[in-house]
Amino acid sequence: MAQWEKLRQLPTVYRQQLDELYDRDALPMDVRHYLSAWIEKQEWQRAARDHNLAVVLFQNLLGNLDIQHSRFVQEESFLMQHNIRRYKQNFQRYLDEPCVLASTILWFLEKEKEILQSADLAEQVQFLHVEQEAMETSSQQDLERKMAGLRNEVQCMEHTMLCLEEQQDEFDFKYQTYKMEAVVDEAVKKVFQILINKLNECRKSTLSDLNKLLDKTEDLIDTLVKTELVEWQRRQQKACIGAPDNVCLDQLENWFSCVAVCLFQVREFLAKLEELVEKVSYDNDPVKAQRPALQRRTDTLLQDLLKSSFVVETQPSMPQGKGPLVLRTNVQFSVKTRLLVKFPELNHSMKVDVSMDREAPQIKGYRRFNVLGSKTKALNMAESQNGGMVADFRHLTLKEQKSGGGGKGVSDISLSVMEELHIIYFDTVFELKGLSVKLQASSLPVVIISNSSQQQSAWASVLWFNMVSQDPKDVMFFANCPAATWPQFGEMLSWQFLSATKRGLNEAQLEMIAHRLFGKKQSYDTCKVAWSKFSKEKSPDTFFVWFDGILVMVKTHLEDLWRDGHIMGFVNKVKEKSLLKKKQRGTFLLRFSGSVIGGITFSWVETSITGEPEIKTVQPFTKDDLSQIPFHEIIRNFQILEAENIPENPLLYLYPNIPKDEAFGKYYTEKSGDASPYFKYIKTKLMFVSKETKWDSSASELAFGDVSP
Repeated sequence: MAQWEKLRQLPTVYRQQLDELYDRDALPMDVRHYLSAWIEKQEWQRAARDHNLAVVLFQNLLGNLDIQHSRFVQEESFLMQHNIRRYKQNFQRYLDEPCVLASTILWFLEKEKEILQSADLAEQVQFLHVEQEAMETSSQQDLERKMAGLRNEVQCMEHTMLCLEEQQDEFDFKYQTYKMEAVVDEAVKKVFQILINKLNECRKSTLSDLNKLLDKTEDLIDTLVKTELVEWQRRQQKACIGAPDNVCLDQLENWFSCVAVCLFQVREFLAKLEELVEKVSYDNDPVKAQRPALQRRTDTLLQDLLKSSFVVETQPSMPQGKGPLVLRTNVQFSVKTRLLVKFPELNHSMKVDVSMDREAPQIKGYRRFNVLGSKTKALNMAESQNGGMVADFRHLTLKEQKSGGGGKGVSDISLSVMEELHIIYFDTVFELKGLSVKLQASSLPVVIISNSSQQQSAWASVLWFNMVSQDPKDVMFFANCPAATWPQFGEMLSWQFLSATKRGLNEAQLEMIAHRLFGKKQSYDTCKVAWSKFSKEKSPDTFFVWFDGILVMVKTHLEDLWRDGHIMGFVNKVKEKSLLKKKQRGTFLLRFSGSVIGGITFSWVETSITGEPEIKTVQPFTKDDLSQIPFHEIIRNFQILEAENIPENPLLYLYPNIPKDEAFGKYYTEKSGDASPYFKYIKTKLMFVSKETKWDSSASELAFGDVSP
């Protein structure tokens, strides 16, 4: 099924992500929809590097738009005629930079794949975390019951207030009547005393009920702010580094809004009590004594709720960046804030302002930045598909202050650019029904770079902070950077593969990575990885450079093979030998190179002259090789020259015992041998040559080189 058709069939929550993706000027959704078949067939990745191909695709794109325009003329669709003309005119800006257009379209297609992967991941998470979800569902159901109970008590309080008002009106009417008749005797006084006592008890009961209502409200706010919101923030941290966690805010918004509405109703009840006291009061009136304290408590609870309700829904990210929270100076980035207390009457009335590093640490060389672009936006319900109150900033950039770096600060601590953390702040004011509260939200710490070559190291910092840190505002985190436990670290590594390819790392693969880091151990649970070991050592010796090189290669060239489980990947030579030597001749496995960054190789078992198993390994393939020939075609057409010079493919069974063509057949091109479109390249560039008599008796790596046709 075509990619666009798959996207259109996704559940609503993922179609919403698609809507948000295409709510941009770079590639209109109409163009993506009407030219979907053509767009998905083009080689945009090659066009991004090949100017001539990019020019051809650019001209073809304009031609296809003309065809669509003619179609809408025939259908008399005036609006679409207008839109297509406008789209074509906008694309003219790529006339001199067609490669930029190719890169842009490629970026959109990759983002579409990420949405599809997210949908698949959601199904995996639902399957893998049944017990956890059951617990979450139970907790959510309990919270829902409490919310329903709160709403019910507020409705009961409305009835109580009506009864109190009617009772006071009855007293006032009788009092005014007797006063006009000027009848004052002991019997009348006794009647009035009974009425006042009754009114007093009713007021006391009402105040007591209000206090109990506020007690329950306070408990709910405590649960929402200190538990539910904190857990969501932690899930968001993990989601930023690839975890398949649910970060949807709709449920939290419903809960926050429910409590806020109830508290505003309590304020109305208190205003009504003040109104009643102004009409009828007496000595030792409980309303006069208790209402001010209730008012302060109500306003404090409401302020606490509101201050916690303003959050960053989508963390800062650049288009075509390695991940969120890595920003580059003078390159646009986007970020979205959201108010979890939704009052439709505030739509477009609350202005949000963006600022930077308000409480920047005073340390030597710490850079400062100015935020440029559209720094003020109104919270509105139009920019959210589900009607949430959001301010979606899409055109912000950062510029370093010339006077910001190099000066001597209070502290002599020095951080590298990749260890500098910065926070973006968002301020607004909530004003409704006489209540005014200043609100502030802040992003997770971002790493700010000045050129694209720094992206990998910056992303390593983002991974480490959000894996280890429990304080989302700790910009001094790297001044005294804690180590990560192996369970934390291994889980984070698996997330990288899971988010990029829809298949994480299994226990065996994680164990081999742990073995690489710590050596052979009975258990790795107590082992720790230092930040310096992960990324700070000199390249290319850092663990992350090696790991990320593999991940990029898999994502770019081997995603299908990895997702289908054909690549064992993380396995060392000792383990490889122990696995293969027990297998029949021709059994092979695919593993990542431990020495070549972004390299993959395969090893197979042969039988020596003495009948002993021998393990043979080829020199690792890199992304340069795989960009020319798909890895499955290399496996299919791989040959060696035996002593009698008869070409032979020694790869027969994918470990443990799957026939090669059964494992890889679905990836093959229709033609094979001399007819294969890859054969010429294989024959001239990647023919693997070794005389059988020259092989060592132990495991050896075979070199590859040129062979004349």
